[in-house]
Amino acid sequence: MSAPNAPNAPITQDVMTIPRKTPEGPINLVGMTRERMRDALIEAGTPEKQARMRAGQIWQWIYQWGVRDFAQMTNLAKPYRALLTEHFTIGIPEVVSRQVSSDGTRKYLVRIAGGHEVEVVYIPEEDRGTLCVSSQVGCTLTCSFCHTGTQKLVRNLTAGEIVGQVMMARYDLGEWPVPGAPKDETRLLSNIVLMGMGEPLYNFENVRDAMKIAMDPEGIQLSRRRITLSTSGVVPEIARTAQEIGCQLAISFHATTDEVRDVLVPINKRWNIEELLAALASYPKVSNSERITFEYVMLNGVNDSDDDARRLIQLIKDHGIPAKINLIPFNEWPGAPYKRSSNNRIRAFADIVYKAGYASPIRTPRGEDIMAACGQLKSATERARKSRKQIEAEAGLNG
Repeated sequence: MSAPNAPNAPITQDVMTIPRKTPEGPINLVGMTRERMRDALIEAGTPEKQARMRAGQIWQWIYQWGVRDFAQMTNLAKPYRALLTEHFTIGIPEVVSRQVSSDGTRKYLVRIAGGHEVEVVYIPEEDRGTLCVSSQVGCTLTCSFCHTGTQKLVRNLTAGEIVGQVMMARYDLGEWPVPGAPKDETRLLSNIVLMGMGEPLYNFENVRDAMKIAMDPEGIQLSRRRITLSTSGVVPEIARTAQEIGCQLAISFHATTDEVRDVLVPINKRWNIEELLAALASYPKVSNSERITFEYVMLNGVNDSDDDARRLIQLIKDHGIPAKINLIPFNEWPGAPYKRSSNNRIRAFADIVYKAGYASPIRTPRGEDIMAACGQLKSATERARKSRKQIEAEAGLNG
């Protein structure tokens, strides 16, 4: 079946950025780079000679121990703690609601500055615990199969709001270490995937700064190999990601021809499959990543044929990209304009990929009963039911 008519929706919504006034009162230290924290401490009256050391101490209290009260920072003098309390705060997103799925998946609705809300998902597995983090309120993209993409973009999240999601989950899981206690290497939250609401590479600097904090050896201490950034294909920022973050990369690929990908992932009209694959070819070398993950959502009659599987393999082989292909059964949502491929069709597709020498895991949908699965994230405030016709019109599928 050929792709539906191309959507009339813009590739990215026009976004007017209104500079936010610096809030009156204490300044939030969460999300600052080390250099910025040092400068902020000097501005608040810390002697310049001590500022780097003080920043290092505070950094450890916040990110290694999860302490949010300056009074508990016992290696700082009491008068200095009072100075910090007067000028600064350690603020993270506020949990509005927390749902736990029958499979153990946790979905949090969190509120950030301005009253906006985003969703964060924690997925426990036998050998890891993965936190799916959001990078924008809403989304810049209009991918026609994604429920999150039916929201308008409100704004980018700050570095503090991004790393704050990781901190929030660690509090909820009760896994901040206790100073002086024996070191426990087991991690409930061991992996981060930037696959929540938004396109991370349209918010590059804030995502980079947040992930550098998560990777800092004196803080949350996650290895760059345990962080995966998922992009729909913002080609100019892919090389920067390799150089400035160096994490694992996943691509929302989902189609093997430009005709179909233009509809499913409209950013393809700006950077097509050939341009995207050319950018991906050099990524593993620059970032020392082992391989790139191709995410491929299985849509009945749209992108799931044997020919699609063979084309996908050929595209990856032709560009010499070390890859694994993650097959994602489509997570249907109310009014979704697509259907999930049958289990037999998904298995047949996976078999072709596997026999060609590529790992082809079929993702087990998680948290479907609480709308926490891929493509279903949508803030509760936006969840007013729309008719199928309205959703199809917004996705440009009934032209």
